[in-house]
Amino acid sequence: MTQIMIKAGITPGSTDLVDLYSSVGWSAYTQDPSRLQEAVRRSLLTATAWEDDRLVGLARVVGDAVSIIYMQDVLVHPSHQRKGIGRALVREVFSPFADVRQHVLLTDSEPGQTAFYTSLGFTDIRDMPGGLRSFVRIFTGDTD
Repeated sequence: MTQIMIKAGITPGSTDLVDLYSSVGWSAYTQDPSRLQEAVRRSLLTATAWEDDRLVGLARVVGDAVSIIYMQDVLVHPSHQRKGIGRALVREVFSPFADVRQHVLLTDSEPGQTAFYTSLGFTDIRDMPGGLRSFVRIFTGDTD
C-alpha cells in the first residue's frame, strides 16, 4: 500500500473535493463544486490526506480561533476508513488551536461516529454538566 501523506493548509481542486465528498454520500455539498471549493478555501485550517495524487481524506475547522473553533467536515474515502487517517486529520487540524476554549462539531447519531469522536475526547452535549443545549438551523432552500 502506498504511503498516506497528511498535509495542512491545502485547498484541493473542485474535482478532488467532489470525488471525495461523493464517495461518502455527501451529495448536498457536491451540487455546486465551486461553492464547495470556496467553503474549503475559507476554512481556518484544512488538513488533507493524499495517496499519491488522490485525495482520500479531509478535515477542516472554521471559527474565530480565539474562543471557538468548529469542526465542519471530517471525511475519509470508504476504501481508506478504519486506518487511522480520520484520527490523524483531526489531530492535525486541531493542533494549532489547543488553547481555544470550545472545540465543537455537529454529526449524526450513527454509533461509529459517536465512538470515533468520544475516543478523541469529545462529549455528547447531552452528557455535559450544567444543562447545556445546542441549536442548529440548516438552510434547505425554503424561505420560511
